[in-house]
Parts: sequence; structure tokens; C-alpha cells
Amino acid sequence: MSNLVGVPTVGMIGGGQLARMTHQAGIGLGVRFEVLAEGPDVSAAQVARYVTVGDYRDLRTLQDFAAGCDVVTFDHEHVPTEHLHRMVDAGVTVRPGPDALVYAQDKGAMRERLGALGVPCPRNRPVADVGDLDVAAKELGGWPLVLKTTRGGYDGKGVWVVDDAAAAEATGVFSAGIPVIAEERVDFARELSAIVARSPSGQAIAYPVVESVQRDGVCHEVIAPAPGLPEHLALQAQGIALQVAGELGVIGILAVELFETRDGRILVNELAMRPHNTGHWSIDGAVTSQFENHLRAVLDLPLGSPRPRAPWTVMVNILGGEYPDMHKGLLHCLARDPGLRVHLYGKEVRPGRKVGHVTAFGDDLDVVRERARHAAAYLTGEIDE
Repeated sequence: MSNLVGVPTVGMIGGGQLARMTHQAGIGLGVRFEVLAEGPDVSAAQVARYVTVGDYRDLRTLQDFAAGCDVVTFDHEHVPTEHLHRMVDAGVTVRPGPDALVYAQDKGAMRERLGALGVPCPRNRPVADVGDLDVAAKELGGWPLVLKTTRGGYDGKGVWVVDDAAAAEATGVFSAGIPVIAEERVDFARELSAIVARSPSGQAIAYPVVESVQRDGVCHEVIAPAPGLPEHLALQAQGIALQVAGELGVIGILAVELFETRDGRILVNELAMRPHNTGHWSIDGAVTSQFENHLRAVLDLPLGSPRPRAPWTVMVNILGGEYPDMHKGLLHCLARDPGLRVHLYGKEVRPGRKVGHVTAFGDDLDVVRERARHAAAYLTGEIDE
């Protein structure tokens, strides 16, 4: 804990780019920020002063790290649930707590709980083996089916779309020893995201609903607010996110990934209880970023305004390709567009890896989108003019 009077210490488990950007938000709040990092050179460890390198799967490591923190929160959701319960039982303040976080860790538990709450979701059911799939297909509207491992999946990993039982067998999903759920394949028009923040005192705020454009299961582009989204659907999406945050007792940021179906419905796809890729636009495009509001929430400070600063904000992820020198491209991008915002995560460039993002904002969506897309493409070497 901090030796300065009144200065709280926030410990974040995980040292990726989410921790890096949370640390940045904490500087203005005067927060002492500590990171339990996977290695000495990961994204957050490069910029944070107080870094512990250790294995988040080891209970003793977690306990020792938490001993110096007023509150512990997360860069990812992979910490064993049983370890978090042990920490809470020992008096550690963990936000969000394990009773909430489990619904972001376990898709089976999430689907069951949301179903009990009456939250609209794709039709789904657990499946034990390939032999269950024909029955599942009959119940869920036929083939193809979406198979998901209940734990460990992210950015498209642990998810398969299969056309028949033979294709399901070929994935090897049933040999991994992790429970599997089958879901209907939703005929969706686009993917949306509704992000909210909630504090222990019960205050909650909702960011504008955004459109999320995916490539190969990875978020590529985010448009805030979602263009052309009817007001009643935007309000429904925000209402769902606020309901889920309240019913599950989430403290901090909750991101609800959604499908907008072609027949005008909203369905919940996934939950994340941490700052989320679809909220990165808020660093430059909102009065208060998702990262600052996450810190405010876990410290039970009044939450900041989620109001947009401009009519349109577009965030495009920079995914690694064959062009390793990100900084070489900055001269062109920043000279071409002085209003552009670039965020690089300090990561080694590898094909498909998220190494940064760019954000543009303004009054004309087409212009804003072109600015963000051009910069991301130039920084990855996709274009050179």
C-alpha cells in the first residue's frame, strides 16, 4: 500500500495493454498502480513503476501481490476462480469479485444465469460429445452450430462453426477436457457492444452503444456510436448491460458484446468484466475513458461522464503484419493528420497480434473512418502512400 496519506494502491493482475492503459488513466487520479505481470518486458511492465513478475495461476503469488494493494482488479479473466475466493475469504478486496467474474470466465455459467434473468441470448445447450450434436441441432434450429469451450476462449479462440458432426469431431474440441456448449448460429446484421461501469455504491453509467467490426474473430474496427442504430435498440442494449451489471454484482467495467439480428432483435453474445477493446475509443472520444471509470469504480469514486466529445469516433486496431517498424510510420501519419491519436503498446510485432490502435473523431463519419483506416493501414505497411 502507498506510504502517502490517502493515496490508494490498485493492483492489476495481468500486464497486457489493458493494464498499460489503465496505469495511464491512474496517473491523473494520483493512484499508486501495481502490476502482476507475466514477464518483465510485457506491455504494462514497460511503463509501470511497481511491477511484480509472477504466475497468476499460483495462489501464493497472488496472495503476496495482493498484500500490498487496497484493491485488486484484472487485465484478463483467467485467474482461477477458487484462488479468488481464497483471497476474498482472507480479506482481500477483489473487484469484480469471484461471484461476478465467474460469469465472464465460464460461458456455460453465463448462459445459464442470463437465461434465468430473462436476458435475450442465442439458443444454446451443453453438449457432452459428438453424439449430442444431432439432438442439439434439432433443438437449436439446425446446422450449422457454434461450438464454444466454456473456459479459456478469447479473440475467436475456443469457438468453432461446424456444419455437421464430422466437422465437429475434426476440431478436437471434445478431447480437450473442457465442457462445451452448442449455440444456434445467429443470422446477425452486425455486432454491437454496450459498455457500462458500476461502483460498489451502486452508481452506474452507460457509454454509447458501438458497432464492432470483426475479422477472423478479432476486433478490427469500432464506430461510436453505432451508425443507424434505432434509438429503441440502443436503449435496450444499454438497459441489458446495466441490468446484467446490477444483477451479477459487477464492480468496474462490464462490456456486453451483442448481436443485432436481421429481424431487429438484440442478443447477448459474450461478457467481459474489465476494460475492453470495444471501449478503447473512449480514451480520446469520451469525456471519461473506460480505463479511468474502471479505476473510479473499483475505488468507489464518483463515476465520470461517458458523453462523447464529437459526433463520431472511429478506432481501428493495429494488427501486426510483415512490417515491424511501427514508429517509422508515425512521421507520415501524424503529419498527414494532426488530429489523429495513436496508441502503441510496446509489443513485438507478430502477424495478427494487437500491437496498438488509432483513433480519429469528428463531424463526418466517412471522413473520420477514412482517417483511422488509412493510419492503421500505413502503420502496418499495408499501404505506403
